[in-house]
Amino acid sequence: MKVGIIGLPQTGKKTLFQILTGNAALDPAKANKPVPGAADIMDSRFNTLVDMYQPKKQVRARLDLALLPRLEAETIAGGEIFRDIADMDAICHVIRAFEDDAVYHAQGSVNAWRDFENVNAELLMHDQIFAEKRIQRLADEVKKIKDEARQKELDLMQRIQAHLEQENPLRLMALSPDEDKMIRSYPFITRKKMVIAVNVAEEDLGNQDLMARFAPACQAQAIEVMLVSAKVEAEIALLDTFEEKQEFLDALGIEETALEMLTRLCLRSLNLISFFTVGKDEVRQWLVRQESTAPRAAGVIHSDLERGFIRAEVFSYDDLIAFGSEAELKKAGRFYVEGKTYLVKDGDILNIRFSV
Repeated sequence: MKVGIIGLPQTGKKTLFQILTGNAALDPAKANKPVPGAADIMDSRFNTLVDMYQPKKQVRARLDLALLPRLEAETIAGGEIFRDIADMDAICHVIRAFEDDAVYHAQGSVNAWRDFENVNAELLMHDQIFAEKRIQRLADEVKKIKDEARQKELDLMQRIQAHLEQENPLRLMALSPDEDKMIRSYPFITRKKMVIAVNVAEEDLGNQDLMARFAPACQAQAIEVMLVSAKVEAEIALLDTFEEKQEFLDALGIEETALEMLTRLCLRSLNLISFFTVGKDEVRQWLVRQESTAPRAAGVIHSDLERGFIRAEVFSYDDLIAFGSEAELKKAGRFYVEGKTYLVKDGDILNIRFSV
C-alpha cells in the first residue's frame, strides 16, 4: 500500500510527512522529486497482543508514503506530478485551512473549499486529456483495421470520457473485471482512492462546521476526509513518552493522532483489513484485501504458505480478549480449523499449516 501526499505550496504537507515518517531532514535539492518514507500502522490490538504474548520480536504492518512535488503551474503543465501520482495506490491531499500571516498562500488567501475544488478539477482534466488522446488513437486504428479488442476499448474509453465530462471521478464508475484489466495500466488519476487531510489550527480540530462543509462532497466522490493540525502533531512528536503524549491528546480532546486517522482511512478506502500471527517468538500484523481467502492471506506471509496451504487455525482477536487465553477459547469451542474457502476477517489471528 503506497500513499502519495500532495498539496499546494505552504499547506503543511511536508510537516505532516515528516511527522508521519520521522524523516526530519529533507534534501532541498530533491524538492522536485518524490521523497519516500514509511510509517508503522498504529493499531491498539497489536499493542494488546504484544502485552499478552511478550514476544521476542514484534512487527507492525507499515504504510509506505511518498511526499510528491508540490502542485504548481510548472509541475501540472509538465505532467511530472501526474506521473508520480500514477505510481500510488492512494492519494492524501493536504488542504490548508489555518490562518497564519507569516505563511503565504499560493492563491493569496486561505480558502480550503476553493483549493479542494481546484485540485480536483486538475485531476479530472488530466484524465479527460488522456481519454481524448486514447480515443483519437483507437478511432484511427479501428478505421484502418477492424479489431474487436480495439473496438471494445474504444467503446469503454468513450464511456469514460462521458463520465468524466459530468465531473465524476473514475473511482465512481462501475467496471467489469475485463474492463478493469483493459485500463489497469493507464495513468488515470481519479481512479485512485483519496483521503483529504484538512490542516487546521488547534482551535478548529473539533470544528464540525468545517467537516460538514466537506462531508457531502467527499461522500459523493468516494473520498475520505479528516481534520488534522500539523502544528499540534509536531508538538506531540516532541514528547518523549507514551504517557506524556496521551495526556496531551486527552487535554486537547484528540481521540486519534494523524497517523492513526490516516492509516485507518487509507485501509478503509483501499478495502484492506488486518490479521495477526502470534506467539512467543513473534507477534506480527499483516494486511490483506477484504474477502481474501485463507490461502491468499497465507501468501501475504510467504508464497510457500499459499502454495502448500493445508488449513488455517483461526480465532478472533475479540474472542481472545473476551476469554483471556487460547486455552479458554478452545474450551469454549471458539478455536476453528478452516480450509481453502474460508474468507479472512478483520482481527483474525491465523496459524497456517502447510506442506511444500
